[in-house]
Amino acid sequence: MRIGPNRRKAAAKVLAVTAAGAVLAGSFTACSTDGSGGGTSGGDVTINVALAANPQMKTAESLISDFEQKNPGIKVKFTTLPENDLRPTVTKDVASKAGQFDVTMMGSYEVPIWAKNNWIIPLEDYASKDTAWKKEDIQKPIADILSADDKMYAAPFYGSSSFLFYRKDLAQKAGVTISETPTWEQIADAAAKMDDKANGISGICLRGLPGWGQNLASLTTVINTFGGRWFDENWNPQLTSPETTKAVQFYVDLLRNHGQADAAKDGWEGCLQKMSQGNTAMWYDDTVFAGSVLGQATPEVKDNIGFAMAPTGPANIESGWLWSWGLGITSSSKHPEEAWKFISWVTSPEYIKLAGEKAGWDSIPPGSRKSTYELSEYQQAAAQYADLTQKSIAAANPKQPTAEKVPYTGVQYVQIPEFVEIGDFVSQQVAGAISGTQTVEEALKKSQDYTTNVVKTAGYLK
Repeated sequence: MRIGPNRRKAAAKVLAVTAAGAVLAGSFTACSTDGSGGGTSGGDVTINVALAANPQMKTAESLISDFEQKNPGIKVKFTTLPENDLRPTVTKDVASKAGQFDVTMMGSYEVPIWAKNNWIIPLEDYASKDTAWKKEDIQKPIADILSADDKMYAAPFYGSSSFLFYRKDLAQKAGVTISETPTWEQIADAAAKMDDKANGISGICLRGLPGWGQNLASLTTVINTFGGRWFDENWNPQLTSPETTKAVQFYVDLLRNHGQADAAKDGWEGCLQKMSQGNTAMWYDDTVFAGSVLGQATPEVKDNIGFAMAPTGPANIESGWLWSWGLGITSSSKHPEEAWKFISWVTSPEYIKLAGEKAGWDSIPPGSRKSTYELSEYQQAAAQYADLTQKSIAAANPKQPTAEKVPYTGVQYVQIPEFVEIGDFVSQQVAGAISGTQTVEEALKKSQDYTTNVVKTAGYLK
């Protein structure tokens, strides 16, 4: 990742501005496993953990008694938030070193940035001493994106890429064949043929909800495979380039013509519900949701779900993203030793087995460990998608995510501090195009101007 001359100042400024919009403590629900609401009691240490409100994290909350039984004297208090709320709330805490959280869930986007700012501490010493945790078992692509300067700063809760979910029965009814390696052109054609709005079934479901981790995650992979990119080698924004414009127009048209109703209101949560309830024929999203879809689906839907690699486009490059939700220790934590014990428990091979046995094998956090894919129970439960998940993770290339050379890393994001500000603005413009309040050209012109101003101010552009 190239660094602009004013990068350090810009990073602090942008993240401070982002954090200013954080959800206040009173606006979210904190779930305390001991019912105390925080603090210490009877000499117990309470560690505060911030989690994203994803299905696998909710499973972890439900199993916390196992940790507390194995670690008497340590209590865990969870604060669970939707992704769009978690990011600014946690950023505010770690940037100000307020010490609200001992353990924070962070995405692979944040890890290198927070590590450079000394907001989180390296986990190398803890991991090397904790031989039962088995660091060597972590999948290398996932370990790499949770590291900075060859040091691990977050332990992966799960690792993932993106792929296509589809209904095999609806494809057959429409006379459509979905290959394991489809193109976006083929998917658009299939969506048109499988669209059955009279019976409440959209041809496809895609993220339309604003947020750099919501609609832009999916859209950026489409832009990549159409030959577009966020910036050229000199940090000139490329949001109005012919390739990017074509990709965004394709995404918007696909949603407006054959996507779910009110698509600009749906993130992954809405599409997960629609896929599992049989209200969409296809869905392009995170591999981690495969187990959740199958676990929630009715028998009729479950028995007819198929999976395929992320669709490719004219640039003919792999377009699946690479992501991990990891757990790290804040530099302001007063209980780092206890914090590591929790992290070690919830990211261990033993926890994965526990989650499978107690909550079902579709509830385990996938993609993080090689040993997960050697478990016979998981091989049976995930037979439809385990190999594709592994293939998708291995195929993603965050160091060269586009056909043309770029000065940044990250497949579905740009790993610079300013991307939070840029991405959230651009995602709002895209949502406007999806909802029909402006054209794609208008949305991208505003996005180009805004992004140019941000990178100039930050010192990337001279």
